[in-house]
Amino acid sequence: MSKNERAPITYESPLVTRYASSDMVSIFSPRTRSFLWRDLWIALAEGESKLGLTVTEEQIAELRRKRDDLDDSEVARYEKETRHEVIAHIRHWGDLCPTARPIIHLGATSAFVMDNGDILQMREGLRLVTRRVVELLRTGRDVALKYRDLACLGYTHLQPAQPTTLGKRVAMWLQDFLSDLEQAEAVLSGLRFRGVKGATGTQASFLRLFDGDHARVLELDRLVSEAFGFSRAYRVTGQTYPRKLDSTVLGVLAGLAQSAHKMSNDIRFLQTMGEAEEPFEENQVGSSAMAYKRNPMRSERIAGLSRMLLTLAPNAGWNAANQWMERTLDDSANRRLAISECFLLADSILILCQNVLGGLRACPAIIGRRLQEQAPLLATEDILMAGVARGADRQDLHERIRRHAMESVRRMREEGATASDLLDRIAGDGAFSPVKDELARILDPRRLVGRAPEQVDEFLAEELDPAVARHPLGPHAESVRV
Repeated sequence: MSKNERAPITYESPLVTRYASSDMVSIFSPRTRSFLWRDLWIALAEGESKLGLTVTEEQIAELRRKRDDLDDSEVARYEKETRHEVIAHIRHWGDLCPTARPIIHLGATSAFVMDNGDILQMREGLRLVTRRVVELLRTGRDVALKYRDLACLGYTHLQPAQPTTLGKRVAMWLQDFLSDLEQAEAVLSGLRFRGVKGATGTQASFLRLFDGDHARVLELDRLVSEAFGFSRAYRVTGQTYPRKLDSTVLGVLAGLAQSAHKMSNDIRFLQTMGEAEEPFEENQVGSSAMAYKRNPMRSERIAGLSRMLLTLAPNAGWNAANQWMERTLDDSANRRLAISECFLLADSILILCQNVLGGLRACPAIIGRRLQEQAPLLATEDILMAGVARGADRQDLHERIRRHAMESVRRMREEGATASDLLDRIAGDGAFSPVKDELARILDPRRLVGRAPEQVDEFLAEELDPAVARHPLGPHAESVRV
């Protein structure tokens, strides 16, 4: 192209050009889909030949030999002429395989390649998603252990609450992703093939081909399903497999979006409060105007992509609900967008989560300062219990603590006091003299976090580790720049 020529004006999805991995893009690419269709037609021909139909080895060999010869422009030409995507592929492949042309798609309907192909793509997509979640859990495990004992403020209603540890908070994020992993595993293990069912699911065309022999029709269904690694196919279908499957699969992806969005929100809040932050590279620019900014842009991107996935995934439920009788076609264009986009979104989100969680950095000085500021307020119950244990009246101590706490908070909010003087007030109140020498021990952050460190250990040992062990280490899923 010369310098005076303009690049063609076109649109490319940011999911392909910026966010998702080439692994996931490849799974849902048009060429992958085309080759899956050809594999299905080859498996159909092989099964029909094995069961006695006049499909020759020469024809099957020709299909195998020409399997990878695909001219997208020829397919497009035929589709423009016929307005039928599957017929376009059949005619193009038939041109390349003149001997096999008469038996391509024998007895099948379009859903044979389209629906079985979709199931195969979703299975591979789920496998990649599963690998990514396992990698995230492995990474998160190290982070949870690293911060197992780092006491920090807990937050309920986004207000300071009883302390926890940063490791415990990470474990809570991981528990959500572990639930998603279990859902993905369950869907994968129960995944069925559509198989060989015919135009309305009755297998009538195949029953005619096999001269009314029901056993051979069932065997063809089994052979084709088995050729793609499925031990089960749907027993009854319309023209398509039940669209509830799409809803189930995309529900797994939506669950991942929920987990990721929750984690990203927590990290954004922590970064705002200065307690922890996502990775920030040496030459990274936070703002074009405010050079000092360290915006949590990756966590924000996780949130944005997660909301997109949560919005898109319900399309599958509407498609399932609106199927008429044996099928309608109003789901076709919708599914073509929703299924692939949901997988690309899930892939993009998990890549970002891996990067953010793996590079999460705590800020112990700020965590400690905030904890110290709030600890006197948060330890009041323990102080109360200690006083009662030494014979004091609970109601009297409760009222004294309440008045001291309200005044301490008032000073901080109205007079600008930089720290709570609650502890000094309690120490100076004679009613608390029996526990005065214990106040330092009571306020020890290690006591205030309860069993948070032990809960991290128990969760990792009893739940996360066994789940991850089901997935032996292998090649990492390909990633992208984030």
